Amino acid sequence: MASFFCKMGVDMKYYRQAHVVYHTQYHLVWIPRFRRKFLVPGVKEYLIKKLDEVRKYYPEIYFVERNIQTDHVHILLGIPPKYSVSKVVNILKSNTSRALRKRFTFLSRLYANQGSIWSVGYFISTVGINESIVRKYIRFQKKEDSGQQLHLGLSLKKPRP
Repeated sequence: MASFFCKMGVDMKYYRQAHVVYHTQYHLVWIPRFRRKFLVPGVKEYLIKKLDEVRKYYPEIYFVERNIQTDHVHILLGIPPKYSVSKVVNILKSNTSRALRKRFTFLSRLYANQGSIWSVGYFISTVGINESIVRKYIRFQKKEDSGQQLHLGLSLKKPRP
């Protein structure tokens, strides 16, 4: 199977654990509660640091690409089959929420009587052969959001009627 992807020009890395070989990547997006725009530069850098710290305890989870906007987080990540997607999302959101509230007191005031700074839901999509398209989408998301749409080869947005 790996030779098939190589012939197609797709370089996929396979991971191994006891009795399993896998390549499972997901495009994950989540937003702050009430879509508040608090992920400004200082908070953004601290969030990246906390995401990296979560990886210290879960080294099998790896980040391929990350893009943090003021009101949402995009991550292309790999998850081993032993973890469910919902468990990994819970790990990422709960740990970062707790750390951000502790570090930035304005978040505790902003979200007083709220369980988490993150919204309950999230978007998740599997990534297969078109990983490069999703990588470009995440990398250039800010330009797409600001109207400077970038041609990626395929459109990831639905056409308007």
